[in-house]
Amino acid sequence: MKKLSFLVSLTNDENDYQQEQAAAAERAARRLGVDVKIIHANNDAVSQSQQLLEFVQGSATSRPDAIVFEPAGGTAFPQIARAAAAAGIGWVVLNHEVDYLQELRQAYQVPMFSISSDHKEVGKIQGKQFAALLPQGGSVLYIEGPANSSAAKDRTIGMNSTRPVHIQVKTLRANWTEESARKTVSSWLRLSTSLGAHIDLVGAQDDSMAAGARKAFSEIADEDRARWLKIPFTGCDGLPKTGQSWVRSGLLAATIYIRPNTDLALEMLTEAIHTGAALPECKLTAPASIPSVEELARRAGTPAPRHQTARV
Repeated sequence: MKKLSFLVSLTNDENDYQQEQAAAAERAARRLGVDVKIIHANNDAVSQSQQLLEFVQGSATSRPDAIVFEPAGGTAFPQIARAAAAAGIGWVVLNHEVDYLQELRQAYQVPMFSISSDHKEVGKIQGKQFAALLPQGGSVLYIEGPANSSAAKDRTIGMNSTRPVHIQVKTLRANWTEESARKTVSSWLRLSTSLGAHIDLVGAQDDSMAAGARKAFSEIADEDRARWLKIPFTGCDGLPKTGQSWVRSGLLAATIYIRPNTDLALEMLTEAIHTGAALPECKLTAPASIPSVEELARRAGTPAPRHQTARV
């Protein structure tokens, strides 16, 4: 039986979640007895599209059996997806909403599907965490991912659906990395409007951006630094060596565990190719609060939050 070969394209190699995505793919490849090549897009959608097209248009002997990728921009490359399907290459989209898969699945007999965490549920959990950490209400500095990211958009929608009306949100944007969040928060701190801002909590849409925000606050003048670093910081991803460890050490008040999904993609592809097993068009994985929302509320000395939520 031919040894299967898969290409995994990730957005960058700086973010802890993307690093774990790569590690999970490598572990799965060893376990499944398949080959995997991992490339990174450096958060550049144009570069990613060019990289993927090269593999799709390569010689028949060099083409992968399937491409697994997380889009670096706002599109999941429908034209390249069609070219891949026509060339007999499977196509799996990670953590991104896709509207073309149904059509291509009907037209081509290759495995094509998407896998994502339920990002709206991630946001809902984060809104509940805010409620538990700020039972009397307050203001949150909220660091979103890129504007063209469907995951970032869904997390914001979810968060706004569960945050209480007495918690206000000030939004900044970064690019899923610690350094991008550090620069974003540092720039905001230089604005005159930030001087009188009263912020009770910093919430980020991933743990590395929460770490970048903490770093920005640690670099300001002594009299303000202590005040900023006393407030709670929260993030998402909750990986054992980063987010979960930071919660245990107190650097983060809470995080949300989002399992890597490259390993699941390779498992599903391998089974489908070997056995012809039917695949869902989209598979969602469930996130979980760390610690639980109930535990956060208990630590704050309040019942689990049941506040009226904000209308947006």
